[in-house]
Amino acid sequence: MKRSLVTLGLLAAMAFMPGVQAEVDVDALIKQAEKAAYYAGDDGRADARMMIVDSQGRKQMRQFTILRKDVEDNGDQKMMVFFSRPTDVKDTVFRVEKHAKTNVDDDRWLYLPALDLVKRISAGDKRTSFVGSHFFYEDVSGRAVSQDDFTLIEETADRYVLKAVPKQPDTVEFAHYIVEIDKATSLPVLINFYQADGTNYRRVESVQVDTVQGFPTVLRSKVSDLTNGGYTLMEFRGTEYNIGLPEDVFSERSLRTPPVQWLK
Repeated sequence: MKRSLVTLGLLAAMAFMPGVQAEVDVDALIKQAEKAAYYAGDDGRADARMMIVDSQGRKQMRQFTILRKDVEDNGDQKMMVFFSRPTDVKDTVFRVEKHAKTNVDDDRWLYLPALDLVKRISAGDKRTSFVGSHFFYEDVSGRAVSQDDFTLIEETADRYVLKAVPKQPDTVEFAHYIVEIDKATSLPVLINFYQADGTNYRRVESVQVDTVQGFPTVLRSKVSDLTNGGYTLMEFRGTEYNIGLPEDVFSERSLRTPPVQWLK
């Protein structure tokens, strides 16, 4: 009995010794980060503005409203993005049917009002520019954690640092990325993407985080092109959760007839 008590005492002491850390459940960690980043509440809305700055300092602006409804946490999800400014993208709509737990690619469509055309975004285009910005289509709807293999490479007082390697490397332009997850909020706050030669060519970062209705929420995020220069800053305003969005908001009909009562 004395030996058992001594052993327990040593283990307890080791837990507080510098350099000695409890084992981290990586799967649970990344699922919690995914939930915190993309599944706050059962649904939500936010007004967003993107400022796109190219390598020569020239600026463009995009303004839109995002509506989102979860089928289940860390699972399927529906999203609509309705553009209001500037005039060349006004009434453009981006629609997503996310399939997070299957091997089926997410369904994405873009409605182009000038042509009255619904364009399907192919799986191969998910990591291309979202309406001329440095964000990719996949950045907006979220990359499912099931698509990558994660390894914990460092733990600091405030963050977990993980390396992610794509399970299907031929479908993406990166060889791996390093993601830093804030311990206090579970939010991914910094992601650096690397090519096969080790070049860090792209960065996604949370610039401002606050609590909205009890949920840690990114209010400003930034994507930087580290190779050619330029960046896009996205700001969110009027964020709300659990507002009771009906299913029919996320239908094909809403592409041409937006649900105006949810966009004000």
